[in-house]
Amino acid sequence: MSTESDSLERRDIHILVVDDDDRIRSLLKKYLAKAGFRVSAACDAAEARRKMDGLAFDLLILDVMMPGEDGFTLTRALREHNDVPIILLTARGEAADRIEGLKTGADDYLSKPFEPEELVLRIEAIFRRLGTTAPASVVAFGPYRYDLERLVLTKNGDRVRLTTGEEALMTLLARRAGGTVSRYALSEKISAKSERAVDVQMTRLRRKIEDNPAEPDYIMTVRGQGYRLLAEGA
Repeated sequence: MSTESDSLERRDIHILVVDDDDRIRSLLKKYLAKAGFRVSAACDAAEARRKMDGLAFDLLILDVMMPGEDGFTLTRALREHNDVPIILLTARGEAADRIEGLKTGADDYLSKPFEPEELVLRIEAIFRRLGTTAPASVVAFGPYRYDLERLVLTKNGDRVRLTTGEEALMTLLARRAGGTVSRYALSEKISAKSERAVDVQMTRLRRKIEDNPAEPDYIMTVRGQGYRLLAEGA
């Protein structure tokens, strides 16, 4: 993934690094960001859970030996309802630990110390196994197509004009097509002062897309959580 187009794809991948070691967490965040990924960080499982409540991530990098809830326990808990790719990091490289990590549902297991370049290669390998290195560039739903590169919505080939706010909401929903996007994440996307402002913008967006905005076919409300775009193949 060294071409310009690959670099653009990396920017579509949002990674959460969870490690209680400030130095390692900072180094990984800087290296992965330099490699072109979007990166957030958390110092423990509790902070990771708070961030995941507000944002959807494409991949998690979890340290196993964290105080409180460790990486194994967090992975097991996430696997009950979340299939986000997970790479576990640990200072223990014994075979039994690697097997335990994979049994919890992790996608890969990397022993410390390691070269950051190896971590990037493993991230790429995971997305190759998933069949993509980034979200699809065009998301289809009913007669609509949303181009994530050009940020253009069309209906049967004709462009549907969106405001800047509507475009921002559409982009986040399309990137997470089929998954629930929290009101918090949507409010962050449009720099809204309240989550209520998201509901107002979403109502306007529905009026442009849905035949009956009160009974939507595509942009669904997930009670108590946020919104979900029902797209083809999602």
